[in-house]
Amino acid sequence: MVAAPAETPLTLRQALRLTARMLIAQVQDLVRTHYVFPDVAAGIADVLDALDGLPVEAADEPAFAEAVTTVLQSVNGDRHLRVRHYPEGVPPEQDEDEVRAYFAALARESGPAISEVRRLEGNVGLLTIGPLILPPEYVRPGASAAFTLLEGVRRLVIDLRGCVGGVPESVALLVSHLLGDEPVHLLDLVHRDGTVEPSYTTPAVAPRLPDVPVVVLTSSRTFSGGEELAYDLQALGRAVVVGETTVGGAHPREAFDLTTHLQLHVPIARSVHAVTGTNWEGVGVVPDHPCAAEEAVDVALAL
Repeated sequence: MVAAPAETPLTLRQALRLTARMLIAQVQDLVRTHYVFPDVAAGIADVLDALDGLPVEAADEPAFAEAVTTVLQSVNGDRHLRVRHYPEGVPPEQDEDEVRAYFAALARESGPAISEVRRLEGNVGLLTIGPLILPPEYVRPGASAAFTLLEGVRRLVIDLRGCVGGVPESVALLVSHLLGDEPVHLLDLVHRDGTVEPSYTTPAVAPRLPDVPVVVLTSSRTFSGGEELAYDLQALGRAVVVGETTVGGAHPREAFDLTTHLQLHVPIARSVHAVTGTNWEGVGVVPDHPCAAEEAVDVALAL
């Protein structure tokens, strides 16, 4: 009998390129299945074929994440659609105990949302929010304490220049402290299948500062949940916005683990604001008083 020829073993480079192609195929499938706009999803997934000819290897995970993200966002500029590299490992998304422990650690490290509360000269309150607005169970006690300290201020400046994300329920909670005790419809999250998830302010917060004039500060880094807070207050006529036009990310996303250090974020709904009928996707929150971010406090105080 003649022995069958042995298969030529893959070189290390070939194996790495094969792994990269498998990851790209996984990303394509997840985008086609979950992206909020099915018609756009097909086009986004198809452009990833262009990566097959690029020198991108899965072993260099930061470079891989950057390359895939660039291609994913090349179709419609959706900044929430991306692959992120986490050097310490991807954050948990499924196991409830792990998720709670993760958020608890974030809250201990950088605060649940409120990072600074103080009074400026002239009895002007300054409330700095960010870098992340965590889920309500972490934000609620901090927000209550912050607004208690701010009772009696003549004006309130809310600094969102460093706020790069947040949970919609917690954004609604923060807005609730600045409105009356009747629920206010903020926006609807419209999912891919047409399911609508409404967001309202809640009467179950205290204290409230419904009559204090509010100025919101933004920067070109303000993103996602930070943008929603600025947009809500501006659209409701509750605040004027000072600073720079924000990033422009209005689509809530879901996360999918690709490896222990790579995670794909796919927008799974679109925001439709109850006042404007639209959102800030791609255009950002446009300030009422544009200025450089570093000048925003001085401009706000001079209004």
